[in-house]
Amino acid sequence: MIPPATDFLTSPRPIRRVLIANRGEIACRVIATCRRLGLTTVAVHSEADAGARHVRLADEAHLLGPAPAAESYLSIPRLIEVARASGAEAVHPGYGFLSENAGFVRAVEEAGLIFVGPSARAVETMGSKIAARRVAREAGVPVVPGFDGAEASDAELAAAAEDIGYPLLVKASAGGGGRGMRRVERAEDLAPALQSARAEAASAFGDGTVFLEKLVLDPRHIEVQVFGDGAGGALHFHERDCSVQRNHQKVIEEAPAPNLPDDVREALFDHALRLTSAISYAGAGTAEFVMGAAEAQPYFLEMNTRLQVEHPVTEAICGVDLVEWQLRQAAGLPAPLTQAQIRPRGHAIELRLNAERPEAGFLPDTGRIAHLRAGPGLRFETGVESGDTVSSHYDSMIAKLVAHGPDRRAALDRLIAGVDATEIEGPGTNLGLLRDCLTAPALAEGRATTGFLDESFPEGWQPDPDRLLRLRGRAALAALCGVADDPLRRADGFRLGGADAPGRALLQVEDGYGSAEIALSFGPVPRVESGERSLDIGAPGPAPRQAGDRIAASLEGLAIAARIRPLAEARMEDRAGAAAEGAILAPLTGLVTELHVAEGEMVAQGQPLVVMEAMKLVHALPAPFAGRIARISVEPGQSVSQNAILIELEEAPE
Repeated sequence: MIPPATDFLTSPRPIRRVLIANRGEIACRVIATCRRLGLTTVAVHSEADAGARHVRLADEAHLLGPAPAAESYLSIPRLIEVARASGAEAVHPGYGFLSENAGFVRAVEEAGLIFVGPSARAVETMGSKIAARRVAREAGVPVVPGFDGAEASDAELAAAAEDIGYPLLVKASAGGGGRGMRRVERAEDLAPALQSARAEAASAFGDGTVFLEKLVLDPRHIEVQVFGDGAGGALHFHERDCSVQRNHQKVIEEAPAPNLPDDVREALFDHALRLTSAISYAGAGTAEFVMGAAEAQPYFLEMNTRLQVEHPVTEAICGVDLVEWQLRQAAGLPAPLTQAQIRPRGHAIELRLNAERPEAGFLPDTGRIAHLRAGPGLRFETGVESGDTVSSHYDSMIAKLVAHGPDRRAALDRLIAGVDATEIEGPGTNLGLLRDCLTAPALAEGRATTGFLDESFPEGWQPDPDRLLRLRGRAALAALCGVADDPLRRADGFRLGGADAPGRALLQVEDGYGSAEIALSFGPVPRVESGERSLDIGAPGPAPRQAGDRIAASLEGLAIAARIRPLAEARMEDRAGAAAEGAILAPLTGLVTELHVAEGEMVAQGQPLVVMEAMKLVHALPAPFAGRIARISVEPGQSVSQNAILIELEEAPE
């Protein structure tokens, strides 16, 4: 058999070196396939990513520019310059950044390079949701009922809305991720929704065009992975269910879709292939559909002209490497399999592990990852390792955890076991939430819709109190009895005899979820108490670790870095620090963008004081109480670290 690298050297469009115009997890993913195929990889990076994992893995790496994406990963002239200088024949865009930018595709091709993906025409056509709907209709593919007159006036849109019926969605024609989208319940809410959606879309995508779409209630989000040959031929790799979402961002994906009737599945494949063939699509793409949970009619939503974040679940059940397929198509090589040979085997589920705090309204988190290790039995796709830093400049995704099994129950069980054995120490993550999702009835039974998170956690997610108490007890027990350089090893006799010697310690445990006063009773069966709750600590999970002056511990997806102090000592220290209650601290590392007050100014409780931006999100920090601005320590444009004092507020005199 001819080695794959030889195929690429003798192909119609020979490829030896591939520049990866991306960063993080997807750049590492592409590098892995290129290395297996014998292709040389060229990484690019911003100043903030100079030491990133994708830079370390690549055969060579080149600096693009400063940390802001607009000056580095989104700089088309600089990317073309680096591609030429490095001698790369092909450019792989990954996903995000410029992966669906028709201007980038043209620039690559005009430079005499190979773009690993579809044509600029296909990217441009399907990048407009309005144009994509028209292509779908012409191909006989059902679309969500709506109105997509691109030049329509507000009056025409209002008339169309009456025909469609409320509730409905105002949607941006360009872009995605929920930006430029507004749900409208009543006719009187349409005008402001149009205005705000247009403004957001223009800011995010440079195109304020919007259209109207009927709101499909209680929907499932199902997509089909397709691959086109560029001449009208197309294959599908079966479907994925991506219904578990937050703010239109996918959280959990699986393949194949559970509880999907065979006739609906076949209709999805037919619709996806019709659409792909209609535009002579080349390479990997995804046709996305929505359908009511109680209905059997899938409607076309949009087409993503790139590899998807969730592609590993498709690779797992179909036994393929879609990045290899992309590279072969770019080189002019034939597809490795026919449609009849693409047969799904088993079931796969993927979780997106993000640096965020779901218990605090999904506030993004940043910082150094002191320790990261995936549980056994998982495919672990990541752009970071222990010692790397989650930056405030880019997306918050740390990794993807993927489990594959002979059936859905086996895949779920393997994923739960893998999550329970996964260790991460550093920024807060959503792993605890993801673990709870896997056992929530709607997901466990395969009937999740896009409302899953709101329905499963109607008051918002918070860690299970018993699990958190056990975790704190485990950290405290390790501090007292089992971790080297024990911070509680004291000459005054505070440290007790050991795990098998009966004893009781009153402690304060402080971690990212808050603080708690606990009583730890340890002996043959250690117990932890807090208030009226008393629990056995239970069987051990991953071993706790010393983390500076804290103990890092994890249990069933929850992770803490706990500061543990004798209770009497903690109470004395806390009283001494009460004077700092008026300090407004940075909730995360980021950029101060606005300052709304001046020193000496009187403010009301809840009044916005300062605005920060991090990880593409804006955070307005209000006054915790009415008072006087005693000191301002920052100014707009200044970068600050988490917990830095921004403003000091003092209570107003009586």
